[in-house]
Formats: sequence, structure tokens, C-alpha cells
Amino acid sequence: MAAQIPNRTVSLRHRLEYAVLRGLLALLAALPRSSARALGAAFAQMLGSRLRGLRRSALRNLSIAFPLMPLEQADRLLHRMYRNLGWLLAEFAHMPRYTAEFVRDELIRYEGLEHYDSAMKRGRGVLVLTGHLGAWELSSFAHSLLGRPMSMVIRRLDNPLVDEYVNRIRCMHGNRILHKDDFARALLRSMHAGEAVGILMDTNMTPPQGVFVPFFGELACTASGAARVAQKTGAAVLPGFLLWHDDEQRYVLHFGPPLDLQDTGDTEADAVANTALFARVTEDYIRQYPDQWLWLHRRWKTRPPGEPKIY
Repeated sequence: MAAQIPNRTVSLRHRLEYAVLRGLLALLAALPRSSARALGAAFAQMLGSRLRGLRRSALRNLSIAFPLMPLEQADRLLHRMYRNLGWLLAEFAHMPRYTAEFVRDELIRYEGLEHYDSAMKRGRGVLVLTGHLGAWELSSFAHSLLGRPMSMVIRRLDNPLVDEYVNRIRCMHGNRILHKDDFARALLRSMHAGEAVGILMDTNMTPPQGVFVPFFGELACTASGAARVAQKTGAAVLPGFLLWHDDEQRYVLHFGPPLDLQDTGDTEADAVANTALFARVTEDYIRQYPDQWLWLHRRWKTRPPGEPKIY
């Protein structure tokens, strides 16, 4: 019989998926971090080579973003993307044991932290624009471990057991979860309280929550909630991405300066213009680190009326 967890049904399939995930994470956690990263990368690359549907979606996305990229180069980029995902899986397995000293001295260097701190001092809230780029799961976790907890807007995972487990780790050091099904009111409350909230700006949306703005030259339905909340509250909006730097052999948490938002008094036009700005900033970071973005996501799945499907 299926069980219940926070008003969500837990099926046998959920339990099996959860058991496999916990087993894999336990194996990675038992290894030294360097060995766990190597095994995670190998596992992700092996799995990626067998998931043909995901590969087709990724190649279609790359053809939109980099139309002149040869297939051989695209394959190399996707190979590095899977390596990055495997590394992230290994980091997640080790995160519960990370200390502030390890994170500060060996794992992460900040770049532009002064932008974040000065925005927080304004007391009107901070919206951190981020995405599925680099080590997004490690980003807010490390930031909270170093004494700067924040909230995160996320979608509930389909498997409630996995969802509960992942969120428990995400929130070990004071982070909070804002679910997308009630994020507007929660986001407003957070801004009025002068808090920081991270928002993934690179996921496919549907109207009316999303508006169509350019992303790599193709209209993409993009969440406009962040722009609307910033207009309403005066919150600062700045990019924040945790990216791997080969030359340093560590992650760098980049915070950009607050963005200059359009404010003409036309609420709808300003929301669209500022959402387009957020998408453009996200694109700029992806162009700098293309092998660290999640090309598997069907970013252009929702199409403007009358436009043909991409996938």
C-alpha cells in the first residue's frame, strides 16, 4: 500500500528510486572527495551516453545557442557537462560533512561578495539570479555554511522521499525553501523582511507565470515573478553563480553588481523588459562557461502562439 508524506503519495517506485539514490550517495560519501568526484563523473558520463533522448534535446539546444558549432565540438562539450554533473553529485554526497573552514580555505573563493553584502545592507531584500550552471546545489549550501543563509525558490521533486531528503540537506545551515506553487507571497514576505532569495532563471515556464523574452536569440518563456517583485518592493537584483575554475582547481562564487532595472511606470512593459535583462545576464554567464550549463533541459519547450515546436 502506498504511504503518505506531507500530503503526497509515496509509491513503491518512489521507494525504489530513493533507495538507489541513497545507496549511490552513501558510496560516494564513503570515498575521499577526489575519488568520489572521479567516480561521479564516470557514472554521469556513462549514463549520458545511454540516454539518447536527452542527448537529442541537448544537441538541439546547442544548435540554437551555437548554430555554427560542429558536432564533434558539441559532443566534447556535453562530455564535460556530464563530468560537471558527476562532480556535483559527489559534492552533494559530501556536503553534510563540510565545515566552514574547508569551504572557505579549500573549496570556494568569493568574487564580488561586496556586491551581495552592500545589497543586503539596503534592507529591502535581495534577489539572486542564478541557474542550472556550475555547482548550483553547492552554491547556496556553502553560502549558508559561511554565515549567509538564504531562501531558494524551487519546484517540488516528483519523488516526495527524494524531495524531502534533498531539502533537508539544502537547509542544514539555515537556508529555507520557497516552493513555486506559493512563491509569490513568500517572495514578497522575504523582500519586506530584507532577506535574500535565490531564483533559477533558466527553466521553461508557461504563461501567465512566464513571458516570452530572447534567450540565445530564440524566444523562451521565462519566469517574470522576480521582475514583478523587484518592481513592487525595490529589492536589489544581482547575479550569483558558483563556477568551477580549472586554473585554481576550486569553485568561485561570482556575485555581479546589482542590475539597473527599467522603471517607466508601465508595469507590464517594465516586467517584460527586466525579465529580458535577467535572461540576457544568465545567457552571458552560460556563454562564458558553456560546459557547466544543463543543456539537457528543454528550455524552449513552451512556444509563442503559432510557432512550431522545437523538440
